[in-house]
Amino acid sequence: MSNKNIKITLPDGTVLDKVFGTTGYDIAMGISESLAKQSIAVEVNDELKDLSYPIEQDSSLKILKKDADCALELIRHDCAHVMAEAVQELYPGTQVTIGPAIENGFYYDFARDKPFTIDDLQKIEDKMHEIIDSETPFEREVWNRNDAIKHFKSEGELYKAEIINDLPQDEQVTIYKQGKWLDLCRGPHLPTTKHIGKSFKLMKVAGAYWRGDENNEMLTRIYGTAWRTDKELKSYLNMLQEAEKRDHRKIGKEMKLFTFDEEVGAGLPLWLPNGSVLIEQLENLAKETETEAGYDRVKTPHITKGSLYEKSGHLSHYKDSMFPAMDIDGNEYYLKPMNCPHHHKIYASLPRTYRELPIRLAEYGTCYRYEKSGQLFGLMRVRSMQMNDAHIYCSEEQFKEEFLAVCNMYLHYFKIFGIEKYEMRLSLHDPQKLGEKYVNEPKLWIKTEELVRQSLQDGGLNFIEIPGEAAFYGPKIDVQVWSAIGKEFTLATNQVDFAIPSRFGLTYIDKDNQDKTPLCIHRAPLGTHERFIGFLIEHFAGNFPLWLTPVQMTVIPISDKFNEYAFNISKKLKQNNLRVNVDTRSEKMGAKIRTAEINKVPIMLIVGEKEMNDKTVSIRRKFSGNQGTLKLDDFISNIVEEVNSRKLPQTK
Repeated sequence: MSNKNIKITLPDGTVLDKVFGTTGYDIAMGISESLAKQSIAVEVNDELKDLSYPIEQDSSLKILKKDADCALELIRHDCAHVMAEAVQELYPGTQVTIGPAIENGFYYDFARDKPFTIDDLQKIEDKMHEIIDSETPFEREVWNRNDAIKHFKSEGELYKAEIINDLPQDEQVTIYKQGKWLDLCRGPHLPTTKHIGKSFKLMKVAGAYWRGDENNEMLTRIYGTAWRTDKELKSYLNMLQEAEKRDHRKIGKEMKLFTFDEEVGAGLPLWLPNGSVLIEQLENLAKETETEAGYDRVKTPHITKGSLYEKSGHLSHYKDSMFPAMDIDGNEYYLKPMNCPHHHKIYASLPRTYRELPIRLAEYGTCYRYEKSGQLFGLMRVRSMQMNDAHIYCSEEQFKEEFLAVCNMYLHYFKIFGIEKYEMRLSLHDPQKLGEKYVNEPKLWIKTEELVRQSLQDGGLNFIEIPGEAAFYGPKIDVQVWSAIGKEFTLATNQVDFAIPSRFGLTYIDKDNQDKTPLCIHRAPLGTHERFIGFLIEHFAGNFPLWLTPVQMTVIPISDKFNEYAFNISKKLKQNNLRVNVDTRSEKMGAKIRTAEINKVPIMLIVGEKEMNDKTVSIRRKFSGNQGTLKLDDFISNIVEEVNSRKLPQTK
């Protein structure tokens, strides 16, 4: 232990002289007792540490309270530890494996002869409350690797022993204790169990393979959620309840949008007539938008020789996500996982000059990806997908304008669909994985990432940077959106490709009559129609905008005498490209209206003797009730205008 003093610099610039090994808690206490009580952790030189962490060099220090951005992750991480302790107290012999904080909560995987069930959760939750009330400190210790392995083996914790054994030799083995219970953990943690609070709930149990490998043992995973306050917890649970009502699989079935069939194959959706309307309308929207933006449409085949994917690099970087090869005439063919190489070939089919650039090629190509069966989920994870895909070939001088135009296209779509919350994530490469996960062109990576970063900044677009998530051929923008109830979705991507054009020998003649390689922008603002429609179903709860909804209106005659008039109305509406049906069932008017509302038909046209004589319709709208009577021609004019303007729906 050194006797020297160290200098601690606070965020306001204050410099404190402190003894070697002082802690964040000591410093907080020196400022005020109330600050010390409210503190949960510290940042030492911008690195998150325990409040009890001994500081042994001159450092910047930031004291964190429960309102800090990191607080939720700490609460959730500590909840996982407390849950593991509760489980082992209640069910001796259970092995704990891995238990991280995750988005909105936490989980822990347990090895036990008898798997846990949902009925066990309340008992575990009650025990967690007891542990939290004990106000037990979290204490960090550094152990000798061999001692740690020996300890966990002696306790029957074979999974923990395996984890420690697999750690890099130079990695410090840190143990966190809460009373007598302990676990392998890097930390940091809150000061005590009391700091967690009780705004948490255990949610569900699921099976999980050890280390995510289906060849390993099946464990039981217990999920929980945790928040700063009871209000936040209640809000989240209410959102989940609403999300369950909006589940795209449930609504998709009710509205007869899509189906899956085992004889067709898992992850291969069959689009029913109503669902096909959604696809067609989205295609119309995108084609209209892309035509205005100067895109040309192309078509490419569903299968391709493997040599094309060898050239593009997909076989070396993407093969696990591709279906197995087919032998055709002695050549390996693959189902198309993406359109990129085909568009490169279209570009290469003709000589190009700088006068033609930028060249924008768009396609609604169906692609196929081998998603593992355990990852398939309704429309969100499928094996057959229709992509709103395009590739832009441009010069470096044109890049910023083209890249921002794509980003602004996203914003255009967000406005149309009422997406108010979104986030653009600039995904960057990991220099340590060049030649493995990423194309080994370090200078081009740095240059291209800076091009994208500068373009986003110049365009005034908000974004965050995420290291290690780039495409193998270049940086990308991943677009996250939040639905009307606050549920997050990964929607689309905007990728920059500096590597593949040169592999394909793509060039253009510049102003100086020299061959140059273009940059390529891969973009899919609507992503795949499958995922996007899944999002829209949940975003609108099936109550789509009028322009998009499969059945826009139902004509309801009040008796059989007016069926002919009802069908004449239907005919005229269809002549104006409106989607309509006629309800001639022998049911009461109220029952017909309820049926239309259940089927999420936004407009009901009620017709009887007065309407027939006056050539009018009585209008009823879901959520707003009776709208009065209009001449049929006036009604059609109004509705056509509403459809063409793509107005957002009234849902309340």
